[in-house]
Amino acid sequence: RGEGLGNKFLGNIRMTDAIVHVVRCFDDENVIHVEGSTDPIRDMDTIDLELVMADLEMVERRIDKAKKAAKGDKKFLQEAADFEGLRDWLNDGKSARTYEEVNIAEEYPDCELLSLKPVIYAANLDEDGFADPHGVEYYRQVEERAQAQGGQVIPVCAKLEAEIAELDAEEKKMFLDDLGIAESGLDRLVKASYSLLGLISYLTSGEDECRAWTIKRGTKAPQAAGKIHSDFERGFIRAQVIAYKDLEDADFNYAAVKAKGLQRTEGKEYVVNDGDVIEFLFNV
Repeated sequence: RGEGLGNKFLGNIRMTDAIVHVVRCFDDENVIHVEGSTDPIRDMDTIDLELVMADLEMVERRIDKAKKAAKGDKKFLQEAADFEGLRDWLNDGKSARTYEEVNIAEEYPDCELLSLKPVIYAANLDEDGFADPHGVEYYRQVEERAQAQGGQVIPVCAKLEAEIAELDAEEKKMFLDDLGIAESGLDRLVKASYSLLGLISYLTSGEDECRAWTIKRGTKAPQAAGKIHSDFERGFIRAQVIAYKDLEDADFNYAAVKAKGLQRTEGKEYVVNDGDVIEFLFNV
């Protein structure tokens, strides 16, 4: 039925590469829950069922299309059979990502099923629960469900995150130290999301700004340069690379890093690493 935002909700998810599912894991009579109580498994099931129902409609259309195509080309019979198996699986209320009979994502990359998208569960806890997530029954329930699906759970506290967002870097560190927490839930969520999607960032730095560029892990230097501008990739000559750790150890003194011979010159086959600080040379 499209709970919440209706069909807009499903449309928004269709545009994503992965899903971060925020699940309430705290009791507070001052914070209303639409169902009147806290039950993370029920809430997860509600969303999962919405995605499965949307996928069932798509799979039914795919089966009909394959059967019609099979009248002219028998190879489509296998496609129809594969999706009939998936349809039966979805009809049991189970997601496409847990279907193992056929690797749908690999065999049919054009099939964009909602319940096939990878998921990270963000367990939203209160302040006490965030300090000790495994002491919270709600969190343990979410963790058990995620493990059964091969997913991840990241503990977060939305209330704390809102407070942290108002602080500068030094105040944020002091705040987290007082709580006995190494990093915020949002920082952990960002890292987990990057890892799930196979993403890294490299940096460019000049007098005016330092900027991060997001690329797929395994991207070579010319293609990484193309993220800035297509001319950079087309006219790529070489990349001048400094590892972020080397720059940090030198207190971000570029001259000192270069004097130590820690700036490298890399060519077209160089695979960019997470945190590389790069200057691209190009000619068009």
